[in-house]
Amino acid sequence: MSAGRAVGLLLGVAADAAIGDPRRGHPVAAFGKVAQAAEQLLHRDHRLPGIAYTGLLVGGTVGLGVLAQRLSRRSPVLEAMVTGLATWAVLGGSSLADEGTAMARMLDAGELDAARARLRNLCGRDSAVLDGQGLARATVESVAENTSDAVVAPLVWGAVAGVPGLLGYRAINTLDAMVGHRSPRYRNFGWASARLDDLANLVPSRIAAVLTSACAPVVGGSASGAWRTWRRDAAAHPSPNAGQVEAAFAGALQIRLGGRTVYGHAVEQRPILGEGRTADAGDVTRSVELSRVIGTVTGVLAAGVALTRALRRPRTP
Repeated sequence: MSAGRAVGLLLGVAADAAIGDPRRGHPVAAFGKVAQAAEQLLHRDHRLPGIAYTGLLVGGTVGLGVLAQRLSRRSPVLEAMVTGLATWAVLGGSSLADEGTAMARMLDAGELDAARARLRNLCGRDSAVLDGQGLARATVESVAENTSDAVVAPLVWGAVAGVPGLLGYRAINTLDAMVGHRSPRYRNFGWASARLDDLANLVPSRIAAVLTSACAPVVGGSASGAWRTWRRDAAAHPSPNAGQVEAAFAGALQIRLGGRTVYGHAVEQRPILGEGRTADAGDVTRSVELSRVIGTVTGVLAAGVALTRALRRPRTP
């Protein structure tokens, strides 16, 4: 491993910030189409076909990443380019910020119908039952969770495992979004994808919570509030990972998150995270700003980890 991985991670972060997602031919969308075709062939209401489905798609994606990394490792420049392209393809920080900003603008203007329609780009909740505060709360929670899932986690995996880590993580997270929920169709078939996603995010979600605390003052938030709320409230959340960063965001912004959450297939009574007032459009804007700062800091740290590992690795004659 050379310094190419570190440079590539930074290039990918910069490309995501400057260019955002491609409007056509996005690699994640292409993967989603392959996953849909595989689901049609393999779906059964049992865990074993779901395990095969997850293993086939994730294993194949990691294999492509291994091949790409091996072909590029002899040239630091080529390694940086391949890593940068993979990083850009899997990061979702720019699109997340765009969606959050659009939601904040609509909520501030009182355009609730437009905001309800737009929320579908962020999460799978039943937006028809949400008022302005409910939409703001759902948006902040989604920005928080996706800051971990779409920004911090891929960079963590990229730092420690390079291109296979970047692509493999995105495959896992995409499958969880597609089949990992507890609807009647996916309760058994999607079990493996959901559990693998939990495992893949176990460390990154906690890193994201720590970074939320560290970055909170940059957007006028509370570092101590983020840390305290994370340590106190995160474990009560039904998700082993989403609650980590949602609790940290609640404390950083000094608002309350959680409560009744309606999905198309179920209604959940989430625990209350944080203290104080309910979220509003201004908090949505601050959550987006906080997400951007966390993404930038994570990119620098990930590149630093990759560079340190490269310098420590013994050179082969």
